[in-house]
Amino acid sequence: MQAANNRGTALITGASSGIGAVYADRLAARGHDLILVARDRARLEALAGRLEGAHEVHVEVLVADLTDPQALDALAERLRGDAIIDLLVNNAGMAMQGRLAEADPAALLRMLALNVTATTRLAQAAAANFSAAGRGAIVNLGSVVALAPGLFNVAYTATKGYVLSLSEALQAELAPAGVRVQAVLPGVTRTQIWERSSGSLEHLPAQMVMEAEKMVDAALRGFDLGETVTLPSLPDAADWERLLTARAALGPNLSRNQPAPRYRAGA
Repeated sequence: MQAANNRGTALITGASSGIGAVYADRLAARGHDLILVARDRARLEALAGRLEGAHEVHVEVLVADLTDPQALDALAERLRGDAIIDLLVNNAGMAMQGRLAEADPAALLRMLALNVTATTRLAQAAAANFSAAGRGAIVNLGSVVALAPGLFNVAYTATKGYVLSLSEALQAELAPAGVRVQAVLPGVTRTQIWERSSGSLEHLPAQMVMEAEKMVDAALRGFDLGETVTLPSLPDAADWERLLTARAALGPNLSRNQPAPRYRAGA
């Protein structure tokens, strides 16, 4: 059954606050029905009520902890099989502070489960659904730290590098089926992820911190422009294009039948 607004239905994870809640507001304003996923039922229901009243869309609330394998399985099956869903915003994530050697192992595994496993499982389910229908889009929320290893927590940075690689490869795989994939790489954004990871924005220059509303508006503009990778803070898109060109130039030499001369005996 098609959504009454004819814009389809967007499923947004991590939708109770921050970036996810802003995506919900902006997509509802565009006429999308919504499925909002997060752990906090009270916040989800309050947001759903506000959006239904303001935008006359249908909003469904799903309470789920995506680090719970059973909850993740259930959501993946819903996403794989529900024909009205045509947009996934893979936003749920968490961060850590401090050195990897000193990290709490349980917290580390929880972050990997959310940032990597859940992101991948839901992207897989959406890819199966959307490619069979020949339409749809997957938006994966990453971070600029994917391009700057060493600036933040090691494991968090690695998870966001994975999100970027997943998104670019998945776009190449799904484009022939008419499905779009966008990776959004924000810089520092004012959300509760900082408080939840025992961090603070107070020590950062104000010019480095973007409000969530501005970030999402830029990300949606990038989506409208057809970008596979959107960097909301980057002033000159040509900088990204130059990086892609330099990376592509490595291609012919990344796999050869002989080591490079500098690695040969006697070099």
